[in-house]
Order: sequence, then C-alpha cells, then structure tokens
Amino acid sequence: MGMIRGVLGLANKSQEIGTAVGNVAEVFLPNATRKMLLEHEAFAAALAQYGVEFQAPHEGWFDRFVNGLNRLPRPALAIGTIGLFIYAMSAPEHFSVRMQGLQHVPEPLWWLLGAVVSFYFGAREMFHVRRKSTGVAVGAAPSVAPYADDNPALSEWQVGGDGSWR
Repeated sequence: MGMIRGVLGLANKSQEIGTAVGNVAEVFLPNATRKMLLEHEAFAAALAQYGVEFQAPHEGWFDRFVNGLNRLPRPALAIGTIGLFIYAMSAPEHFSVRMQGLQHVPEPLWWLLGAVVSFYFGAREMFHVRRKSTGVAVGAAPSVAPYADDNPALSEWQVGGDGSWR
C-alpha cells in the first residue's frame, strides 16, 4: 500500500514539475497558440473600431468642412518638414540664413509655440476620445417614454372645479 502511494505521489510530483517547466519555457519562448489568439483579438478589436467609424451619423456641410480643416495640420507639418530638407539641399546658403534667423527667436516664444501645438493636438485627440465614449453612452441610454396626451388631473385643473376654464 505504501509503495502504491509512493508511485502515485511520484506521478503527481512529475506532473507538477512538467507544468512548472512548461511555465518557465513560456517565459523564454512564447506560446504560439496564445500569441495567435492575442493577434486575432487585436485584429478583431481594430476591425470593430474601424467599423464603428462608419456608423457615425451623417453631418452637415459645415461639420464636414471643419473636419477637413482639422485634418490639414499633420500632413502640412510632414510636408513642410520634407520641404525644409529639399530647401536645405537646393539652396544651402539661403537655408542657413533662415536658420540663423531662427536663433534670434526668444526661448519663451518657443515654449509658447510648443504649448500651442501640444494643446491643439491634445485637445483634438481628447475630442475624438470623448466623442467615441459619448456616442456609446447615448446609444446605450434607455429611451424616454413619450408623454401621454390625456392627463385627467391636468384636464380637471384646467377646467376647474365648477367646469369653467381658468
């Protein structure tokens, strides 16, 4: 009897050791199945987010115009930076004069420019985050029951106790 318990206990211990070795191995080499599952979940979440973008209600012409204007600063900054490189390569003497002019801008003005740009992009990001969260909340809110047209207490008050209109 003691020998059987020893053999069964050894089997349990070997299973625990195997589980521990498997857990340690996953630290150095990730589980391929788990990795594929996480990638699929990330893809499904991105696809769901992409689908939500097209479920927004259609807006008026002014909203579309302002949204178009809001999309201009980032490409303008990127194209402007590339333009600076092209300008520096095509006319280095003029570019160096412009860069020397930038050295005369006081440092607090650079701070102000950084704050304005940071607040612009931060506020724009926050606007889209809030818009996304309020859109979900509005869609999930229960609808309010319409008012009943017939209200006996109101009708009695309007007519008055003696039947006359107040």
